[in-house]
Amino acid sequence: MSEFHAVTPDFSVAAQISIEDVARAADAGFRTIVVNRPEGEDAGQPTHAELKAAAEAAGLKFVSLPYTGQTPPGVVAETAQLLAETNGPILAYCRTGKRSIMAWALAEALTGSRTPDEIIALASKAGYDLAGARGALDTLAPKS
Repeated sequence: MSEFHAVTPDFSVAAQISIEDVARAADAGFRTIVVNRPEGEDAGQPTHAELKAAAEAAGLKFVSLPYTGQTPPGVVAETAQLLAETNGPILAYCRTGKRSIMAWALAEALTGSRTPDEIIALASKAGYDLAGARGALDTLAPKS
């Protein structure tokens, strides 16, 4: 069972979730699950199709935005759009939660929803150290 780390009231991250975690997410009030982990990254992880079927059966939207390495601009833009358009809390997951928190952080900086300091503080409270991402957050943040 994966732990859900609340970053904001509308966004949480988790390490790899299981089929059972999907039902827990629905019971916890999440409306959307986002996967930032590539299919088949590790042996034994549930497939995206399995998780999508479980999510849809539980009344949740399932969005696939997988990546490895640096967070691609397209994932940042799509994450920003999801944050703006999704009605209800989002649960994003990857292997450890780090990719998901980075996609959220960069999206928040890009849209100017939060300052880099606020983003780093919220991530820290959720258990993720994004101090090393300050340069990227500062670069994306709107200039006054």
